[in-house]
Amino acid sequence: MHPLPLLAWWIRVNPVTDYATEAGPAPMRVDRPVAVVDDDAAACAAMIDLVSAMGFTAIGFVSALTFLRSDHFRRVCCVITDMRMAAMGGLELCRCLVAAGNPVPAILITAYPDDATRLQARSLGVYAYLAKPCDPEELLQALRSILAS
Repeated sequence: MHPLPLLAWWIRVNPVTDYATEAGPAPMRVDRPVAVVDDDAAACAAMIDLVSAMGFTAIGFVSALTFLRSDHFRRVCCVITDMRMAAMGGLELCRCLVAAGNPVPAILITAYPDDATRLQARSLGVYAYLAKPCDPEELLQALRSILAS
């Protein structure tokens, strides 16, 4: 199943106003945005919409290199990135962030989850490793935990 229909459905049935009543406290508002990095423009836009519907500010990047070259590189509260992208994947992006002395909390999303990659991600400090299609509730929990720490 492609993640876009699931995300569109979840956004439609879970408007932001429901968070305070049905899913516990509303998400924290933060001054810094969540970066979404995905070379699939439609998936990136859907993730931005989902994160925005959760009450966060999100900005998108079409590649890891675009993100690293942007002014936002050191100004985001966390990064949600696809694992497999052209030129530089999500795991490599996390390595670059650590090497640059900017270990931004990261959430990796992949259509091909495996234990070896999960262990590599954890060794780099990746906060969450989620399978596509991403469960919106798992993503929300990961975002809330990152921002609470």
